[in-house]
Amino acid sequence: MANLARNIRDSKPTAAKTPALDLSALFDAQVDGLLECHFLVLLWAAQAEDRKARYNITNCFDDLKHHRITRTKQSAVSIVEDLAALCFVSLRDEGNRRNLYISPYGAKALEQLVLQQKFTPRSSAFLEVAET
Repeated sequence: MANLARNIRDSKPTAAKTPALDLSALFDAQVDGLLECHFLVLLWAAQAEDRKARYNITNCFDDLKHHRITRTKQSAVSIVEDLAALCFVSLRDEGNRRNLYISPYGAKALEQLVLQQKFTPRSSAFLEVAET
């Protein structure tokens, strides 16, 4: 028993060798899993920020509905929550609205999707009206 206690006391902890994580591969896999609806929300959120407009979930739903991508607001909320879970957008409660803001990770994902030409950009009805 004394030998066991001495061995435990004298033993040096060894760090478990874990394989290095390839975070760029993880990011690429996350971006590859995005659908057209995610691309469009990222695009519209970025465009809204460029124009200093506030883009919220209701605007998002209206735009997705306009392009016949979804028929329910819950689907639009789910799309936004997907992007928020990936840290591609942040949601902020401002007044009685939840506004979307693209994160640096979301901007990088959007850039990657644009360069891949995986999806075709579509216009946001909200941003077209906000422009005039």
